[in-house]
Amino acid sequence: MDWQDEGIVLSASKLGESDAVLEVLTPNYGRHRGFVKGGSGKRGRANLQAGNKLALTWRSRIEGNLGRFTVELVHSPLGSLMGDGFRLSALSAIVSVISASLPEREPHSGVYEVLEILIKLLEDSDDPQYLASGLARLELGILSELGYGLDLSKCAATGSPDDLVYVSPKTGRAVSREAGKPYHDKLLPLPEFMLASQAPVDGNEDVINGLTLTGFFMERHVWGQAKNGQPAARERFLSTVRRRAEAD
Repeated sequence: MDWQDEGIVLSASKLGESDAVLEVLTPNYGRHRGFVKGGSGKRGRANLQAGNKLALTWRSRIEGNLGRFTVELVHSPLGSLMGDGFRLSALSAIVSVISASLPEREPHSGVYEVLEILIKLLEDSDDPQYLASGLARLELGILSELGYGLDLSKCAATGSPDDLVYVSPKTGRAVSREAGKPYHDKLLPLPEFMLASQAPVDGNEDVINGLTLTGFFMERHVWGQAKNGQPAARERFLSTVRRRAEAD
């Protein structure tokens, strides 16, 4: 069997002397792996860098096998990112989160669309807070795609949609400032930018709170279940964001 699609590179690892195992996210076939002939050669490595968009053909005699990819580079964002350690770290965190979170061969076109947006954002913006908030929004979307979405529409205690500043770690539901005041130390902060796509990001603390919130539920429902824990690239990126916050 075979199929054709576009895809964004999540990772590539050496296989034998000159081949590679490629992992991509595609809109129609989800997170998918296959080997690439010559993928570890000089030209192959350049095409298989994380974040690159490829035109893909996948073939295998048996559907459940690893299969073989034939690839053609469509676009690489790396020329815009070279020399910018923060943006490269953000890209590494983004693709690592997707790789560690989505099941193989299960389409999640919404996540693919967000990944495209985030890569474009990485190319066009060097605002650290804006970039880091994109990862938190991606994780919020992944939780929803996997059936673990947080209910941030109204206060769990009062039913009001106003002044939502906390999330219950037990239920994943939003809590208003007034209702949550007696339980302040037991609730997770909810930054405003998590409530709407166009909401502003108010400083590094906002970003850290957003990533702490999504990280808590990703660990509970996704990474903890798979027993693989938080991706190392995400942990490094979050540490960088925290250092920047301390320096400001």
